[in-house]
Amino acid sequence: MRGLFEDVPGATPLSPEEREGLIPSHIALRHELNEFEQQNILKAAIWAFARKHDPVAEPFGRGLHRRMFDDTWKWAGTYRHSDKNIGADWALIHARLAEQLDNFRHWIAHETFAPDEIAVRFHHALVFIHPFPNGNGRWSRLMADVLMVRLGRRRLTWGGSLLLDADAVRARYIAALRAADAHEIAPLLAFARS
Repeated sequence: MRGLFEDVPGATPLSPEEREGLIPSHIALRHELNEFEQQNILKAAIWAFARKHDPVAEPFGRGLHRRMFDDTWKWAGTYRHSDKNIGADWALIHARLAEQLDNFRHWIAHETFAPDEIAVRFHHALVFIHPFPNGNGRWSRLMADVLMVRLGRRRLTWGGSLLLDADAVRARYIAALRAADAHEIAPLLAFARS
């Protein structure tokens, strides 16, 4: 069993100040944190799909992250104030997000790609910026799913149909993200559909 703040391959490490933002005091192990966060995320997903939201609007993105993690972390919905092992320089988060959201509004309006490819590219752009201290992958996948529904499509499966354990699915996801970082979107698109 992994300790609460033990490093996990592919996960963004939290600073000591960010760790102090943990709200539930009873959590001692990583799997307990994951389970607690998952309950918080499920409530946010119900909220996100119950209304017609604009997923390419910056306030919706921040609000969704807050709702996904507000029972878990004091900093939920707040952009990070430090650099990480991944993502944009923290001082450029607002500018990078604004630029990407403008791009995606254009792509949607002009149907630049098929809807699922727009959503997967949206996910990748958001996770590449990595605006929050943690939860960026889960947040950006839910953002992409909200976009898919907004475009009249079904949510993506994000490896949910793979008959693999969670660590193997995560490894495949991280490999697909790295391929997308190198401008090879096909592996991430295939993973999102699997």
